[in-house]
Amino acid sequence: MATLKVESVRCVYRDEEHNAFTDLCRFGGWLYLAFRSCPEGHGICRKARIRVLRSRDGNEWTQVHEFAVADRDTRDPHFLVFRDRLFVYTGTWLCPEGWTAYDINDHLGYGTWTADGTTWHGPRMLEGTYGHYIWRAAACGDRAYLCGRRKRDFAHNVAKGEGGEITEAAMLESEDGLVWRYRACFTESWGDETAFVFGARGEVTALARRLSNHVAMVCRSEPPYTAWRRCELDRYVGGPMIAAWNDRLLVGGRKTIGPPVTTLYWLEGDRLAEICELPSGGDNSYTGFVQLDRTHALLSYYSSHETGGTAQRAAIYLARLTLTD
Repeated sequence: MATLKVESVRCVYRDEEHNAFTDLCRFGGWLYLAFRSCPEGHGICRKARIRVLRSRDGNEWTQVHEFAVADRDTRDPHFLVFRDRLFVYTGTWLCPEGWTAYDINDHLGYGTWTADGTTWHGPRMLEGTYGHYIWRAAACGDRAYLCGRRKRDFAHNVAKGEGGEITEAAMLESEDGLVWRYRACFTESWGDETAFVFGARGEVTALARRLSNHVAMVCRSEPPYTAWRRCELDRYVGGPMIAAWNDRLLVGGRKTIGPPVTTLYWLEGDRLAEICELPSGGDNSYTGFVQLDRTHALLSYYSSHETGGTAQRAAIYLARLTLTD
């Protein structure tokens, strides 16, 4: 059986701000890395913005795009390569100056996009995402799919913030990456960040974090994604990622058994087989993944273990991974 080895880990971005919530992709012969930067830390802040960096080989990175949305906290950027364009999506909290009534019902997704990696468009409001906290997206054939968590029936004046038990996680569908519509509900309570990976027949495996430290779930479905099979895992996974590496599914996220640490797993059936812990601590996780070839890959994440371990500052890291026989 192949063994995964972490060949190296290095910091690729650090300053006096909180840099977090990474994603990684390949598009048009380049590698792209996205993350949120905020001068006031992890929490909701209208000063937050999204950075996009680019590299040929993962060694030298150059910023090629940056954006914010007025009176909104931009966070959790994620890539989607779809219809010959590279999209960057962000979920945004409404937070004008002096605003404290944070509610997921006011959430709205935004996107920017490029066809060549140089000329960028947006940010543009994503139709169909109002009241949804959008997260990772994935493409399958001529459709794109997006996780959007929301309060059941968009309930008002109850369960402020993220909604708690009445928060659903919905699969949204799009034909162009900009206009989204409801496809299915795959988590009916404690819904949270969810990552999708699609198989050759269109079957989908979703790794679902759940609110209030409930254990994560694996959710599976086949087209048209209206019937779901769910299985609880043995632990909480913060900032979950799931990606295919050859014929296996790699999972990344924050483990909270002991001090919080960014951890990698194989998903084997309905269980997580832990591979390793990455150098991390404090505020950390939110991995991105790019397979370079059958035996090499890159993985991004953020952590505050070298910046004081607080929620005020964090840095971006890149690990090089190797599969060996």
